[in-house]
Amino acid sequence: MSLASGIMRGITGAFILNSGIGKLSLDEEGAKGLQQMAATGIPALKELDAKTFGKFLSSSEIGIGAALLLPFIPRKLAGLALCGFSAGMLSMYFGNPEMTQSDGIRPSEQGIPLAKDSWMLAIGAALLTMKD
Repeated sequence: MSLASGIMRGITGAFILNSGIGKLSLDEEGAKGLQQMAATGIPALKELDAKTFGKFLSSSEIGIGAALLLPFIPRKLAGLALCGFSAGMLSMYFGNPEMTQSDGIRPSEQGIPLAKDSWMLAIGAALLTMKD
């Protein structure tokens, strides 16, 4: 693993893993709020019950975070997982008009926390396209 790859994987992996671990004890009300937000980008998520969605979300974040942190997971596979995760997050950003300013691109105050996911998408793309 190159130093650049390790840095990108380590920082994003730790961030996502921590987020997933924090959601392990998510109550139904908290899961429902996150589900409503997620459904603005991926409408099919409305079909899950809130408890199942909460488990799905925490498990997904833990799995993606771990894949980024584990050096034996191929760089391209980890990058692909990060791109998929980030694309889902950005679909919420672009699917909710309150997240962006009137131009539909620049973040509003509410959109700043999700706008960071554009950086994770860029990191995932870099991991996919790096030369060994």
